[in-house]
Amino acid sequence: MENKNFKPFVPADKVVPEFTVFSVVLGAILAVLFGGANAYLGLRVGMTVSASIPAAVISMGIIRKVLKRDSILENNMVQTIGSAGESLAAGAIFTMPALFMWASEGLCDLPSLLDIGLIAVFGGLLGVLMMIPLRSALIVQEHGVLGYPEGKACAEVLIAGEEGGSKSSTVFAGLGIAAVYKFIADGLKLFPSEVDYTITAYKGSGIGVDVLPALAGVGYICGTRVASYMFAGSTIAWLVLMPLIALFGSDVVIYPADVSVAELWATDGTWGLWSKFIRYIGAGALVAGGIISLIKSLPLIVKTFKAAFKSYGKGPSGTLRTEQDLPMKGVLIACAAIVVFMWLFPGIPVSLVGAIIILVFGFFFATVSSRMVGLIGSSNNPVSGMAIATLLIATIILKATGSTGASGMVGAIAIGSVICIIAAIAGDTSQDLKTGFLLGATPKKQQIGELIGVTISAVAIGAILYLLNAAWGFGSEQLGAPQAMMMKMVIEGVMGGNLPWALVFTGVFIAIAVEILGLPVLPVAIGIYLPFHLNAGIMLGGLLRLIIEKRKYASEKARKDAVESGILYTSGLIAGEGIVGILLAVLAVITVGGKSVGDIIDISGTVNLGNIGGLVFFAVLLVSIYLFANKTSKDSKK
Repeated sequence: MENKNFKPFVPADKVVPEFTVFSVVLGAILAVLFGGANAYLGLRVGMTVSASIPAAVISMGIIRKVLKRDSILENNMVQTIGSAGESLAAGAIFTMPALFMWASEGLCDLPSLLDIGLIAVFGGLLGVLMMIPLRSALIVQEHGVLGYPEGKACAEVLIAGEEGGSKSSTVFAGLGIAAVYKFIADGLKLFPSEVDYTITAYKGSGIGVDVLPALAGVGYICGTRVASYMFAGSTIAWLVLMPLIALFGSDVVIYPADVSVAELWATDGTWGLWSKFIRYIGAGALVAGGIISLIKSLPLIVKTFKAAFKSYGKGPSGTLRTEQDLPMKGVLIACAAIVVFMWLFPGIPVSLVGAIIILVFGFFFATVSSRMVGLIGSSNNPVSGMAIATLLIATIILKATGSTGASGMVGAIAIGSVICIIAAIAGDTSQDLKTGFLLGATPKKQQIGELIGVTISAVAIGAILYLLNAAWGFGSEQLGAPQAMMMKMVIEGVMGGNLPWALVFTGVFIAIAVEILGLPVLPVAIGIYLPFHLNAGIMLGGLLRLIIEKRKYASEKARKDAVESGILYTSGLIAGEGIVGILLAVLAVITVGGKSVGDIIDISGTVNLGNIGGLVFFAVLLVSIYLFANKTSKDSKK
């Protein structure tokens, strides 16, 4: 089953401290901290930041510098447990606030802390368990095919800290530069982190770029090919579909918009067209892309299941420490038991039909998510797109089986919440297991760590949601909860019979056309769903990787060293932005004199360099990546 040609950093026959009391305690603390910070960030702006690399860096600082311990696998266990909080928070905040909003409208009772905690913990446990059978197929067999950029970056950060020297300095140079950059951009707000231009002569279109270090890093690590597929999807959405909507829709009111396309364009510009129309098209493309990807992966998945079952009862799932997963039979029994409990427990509004939907679509989206994060990383994993697809199908099925009105809507959001958390956690687990694969960790121990992380995070997420709702209320100016608002709208649209099916099926058939052309569907579908600006930042990182690869070098070794140095540096960029992103989320919650610290340090009202400043800073950042790689190639010539 294992890739025999690959040699991990820690040999399989070497045993070092890994699953320790200290790693569990520190990981649990980080899981709660990252979960809380990301819950606020996601409810405020609609997206979260990956916590794997920040958790690894914090762990490395405490374990190596403070406690003078030197086990890289113990560091890895801390980040494995700690990153679970961020992923579980992402899954929960994209859906569960809808329950609070319906409660405020008098449509249902306010969910209890126990109910929220159980939905979160069951979704988290299923996300981990459903990914376990896929580990060999996706992490091992497709090593070199699926990059898992954040998993690889996390491994590079840990290895650099272990080895020290120039590798370590390269990573931490990237970390420091990105940290300062992120603080200036999104803390001080000296320039906008999102540069946006509307093409007035081509009505309905727009371009732009998110000038953030992590995007350049993800693009560089993923490479030009994957980045170009995503950018192609965004080009279709922003330079083809949106202008067509503006041209033909003009004075027409198209649901889900409540004003004409012309008025929407006049008031909200490109972002109005994107949020009201393109996201539904993107969701349809993601559903079709996910189904196509799953069908194409079925032979490999079936082969993995057969091998896992064949090995059951014959001792560990592999003869080596690095080949051992949790027993397959136990995994399947646990999945079945969780689904049955959700159906029978009165506090969770999941019927028998809903339990079946969770079991089927849970595994489906666990597979899709695990593969997608291998392509584009966890931070760009469109979990909300998968949740929308789930809600569409689940609400239709519930409505057809007689579950209508408020009870049907609450049941649909409960199903969507579990599936959303499954997808988020499966993606996070995949990245963590990839890091472990590169380092030589024991998969079984990492899987246990993930289960601990999601359980602890689930206990805290209910209290966090209650706290934030009590402070500002979901759907308010302070906590717009954009993703949850969209989920609420989708369910109400299906139950009311006015969902924009034409938009959804447009995305489906675009995905089919892409597959007929022989292109990978998921990256293109992700490009349609995510904003042009985000994919443009990734594309620029990918192009820079191409430039560095195509340069003339004294030897092939010099070329390889240059590319690898760039990977180390961009890994640091991802880490630096992630750490400061979480810090800024915390500062936004802390108030001094009735004003948040985040607002206090904001100087955009007095000094603002504008879009030009953002482009200049980003250009300097891209040049810094080139210079670090070029420095290595020069060193290789000596």
